[in-house]
Amino acid sequence: MIRIFGVGFLALTLGACNFILGEEGMFPDRAGEYSVAPIVPSMTIPNDLDSYTLDELYVVPQQISATASTFEEIPLPVPIETRRQEGIIIQNLGDREWVVIDATPSQVWPLVRDFWTQLQVILDYENPGTGIMETSWLEVDSDQEMRHKYRIVIEPGLHSGYSEIYIVHMQNLRSEPQPIIINWPDTSDSGERENQIMTNLSQYLADRNDVYQASSASLLAGSIEAERKANIIDSEQGGQLLTLRMDFNRAWVQVRQSIEAANIPVLEQNRSGRYYNIRFSGIQVDEEETGFIGRLFGGADNEEDAVERDFVVRFDESEGLISVSVEMIESAENISQLTAELLKVINDNLG
Repeated sequence: MIRIFGVGFLALTLGACNFILGEEGMFPDRAGEYSVAPIVPSMTIPNDLDSYTLDELYVVPQQISATASTFEEIPLPVPIETRRQEGIIIQNLGDREWVVIDATPSQVWPLVRDFWTQLQVILDYENPGTGIMETSWLEVDSDQEMRHKYRIVIEPGLHSGYSEIYIVHMQNLRSEPQPIIINWPDTSDSGERENQIMTNLSQYLADRNDVYQASSASLLAGSIEAERKANIIDSEQGGQLLTLRMDFNRAWVQVRQSIEAANIPVLEQNRSGRYYNIRFSGIQVDEEETGFIGRLFGGADNEEDAVERDFVVRFDESEGLISVSVEMIESAENISQLTAELLKVINDNLG
């Protein structure tokens, strides 16, 4: 009787919604009107006026606009990351270190610049569009033999809302002329000098925690590549891939840490073969999350026990981009769902 009453109640409710929200209703659905919206021409600036400060903040790539089809449904917004880590962390991989901060590059840029200003250090070069700044030649710790120079690079983090800060230190003899052309090394000339500035900068940013979480941001630095380092995309074969904009060594470690953080058993790993064999049963939904409609129609009565299946996580590298794919070793009816869930779990636990 309860279910019959519920079905009747829903039918009446849906009828009322159609009267209010239908095409002839009081509030018609305008979701598809974007597809017939006119395209206005770009703003033109007279030749006698400066236009360098004008830029398109939301550019629609030509290849997308030429091939895109009309959305059947409005795309859902990106969900808020529930596993977000707050604060500032110095991460390292081998002899390489970088700072991870829960703020966007446009928020981090002015603070890093203020850091050098407070030290009374002049910047020889700064490009907020690429997130790079370089100091002038400095005297550090009363070193009379060597002169020193630092290069700071601010990049988007693994996930949206995060940034990574890299520091490279260079030095040369004070007895020699200052080099006109700077050839920055791949790694710092002095790891100790690099770590000293990285520690001081991290402490400075931590003390300014209330500032970078507020609205203070650089509009110029907003053009730093906004795409995060980890993205799930559709592959040409019809499945999905997790792309990582980093070298293989870091990708291998990051994915392994993500698998361990998700408590997924690793059956075998082969670094030279670039794959992990793991066992995964899908994303488990808490029974308390079953909604009223699901309980009303008995959606929770036919739940099946999750079956653990073996997967291969493979790494491929092309043009500096690591592609992570997952394959189920044995075929199953829900193979596409499980592979998508596994990629999501790996991506969500990266950090």
